[in-house]
Amino acid sequence: MTEHARPREVIAVDNLVQTLGGQEILRGFSLKVYEGETLVLLGRSGGGKSVFLRHLIGLMQPVGGTITVDGLNITDLKERDLAKVRRCMGMLFQNGALFDSMTVADNVAFPLRERGETDEGLIAGKVDKALQMVNLHGQQQKMPVNLSGGMRKRVALARALINEPRCMLYDEPTAGLDPIVADSIDVLIRRLQRRLGVTSIVVTHDMKSAFAIADHVALLHEGRCYFYGTCDQLRASTDPVIRDFVEGRSHEEP
Repeated sequence: MTEHARPREVIAVDNLVQTLGGQEILRGFSLKVYEGETLVLLGRSGGGKSVFLRHLIGLMQPVGGTITVDGLNITDLKERDLAKVRRCMGMLFQNGALFDSMTVADNVAFPLRERGETDEGLIAGKVDKALQMVNLHGQQQKMPVNLSGGMRKRVALARALINEPRCMLYDEPTAGLDPIVADSIDVLIRRLQRRLGVTSIVVTHDMKSAFAIADHVALLHEGRCYFYGTCDQLRASTDPVIRDFVEGRSHEEP
């Protein structure tokens, strides 16, 4: 690799098409994500951002197009082979998706037990390590109902990290959080990228968060990748679609 060569592609999406309820949500969406970077995917609510993430972990199959992860085309993989791909990925769902009947420790340990791990000492050690990474050391016995919104997000993130994924997917990680807690989540995402070298895709419409964490930004508009570039390139764009999104203009009459 030469000094100025780009890192290798971890995820390559080519001409992805998906329909829901007869409506075309993704209309030939293409995107590349490079090793060790944080890519922020912007777009309007209901525009297909979360739908796109679900394709990356095989929860949805595309109508058309291909998805390649670490050089492997996962588009038509069987469930058994998809499980191997999913173990390399961590997913932070928008609402956290914690099990309210389980303690913090059991929530975080769930992926380990699901894959058949029975060594409780090993499980406890990994849970402790994951909670330390999200600044929740010592919170193992709390129940989700006793956690703040920000703490619930951190527990869900610890659970996503427990299998030491090479790639992290974040679906609206700051949604529903106050600005200070949201900023702490942004800091945590950046810290994990530096410490673990993970490749991250962050779906959001929070522009402050996007500018704080992104190495590259993509804008999903009308089912396609309308913009791809750096935060500086996004700020400098004079394209009216981009300016309206960045500045939050609807053009509706009051």
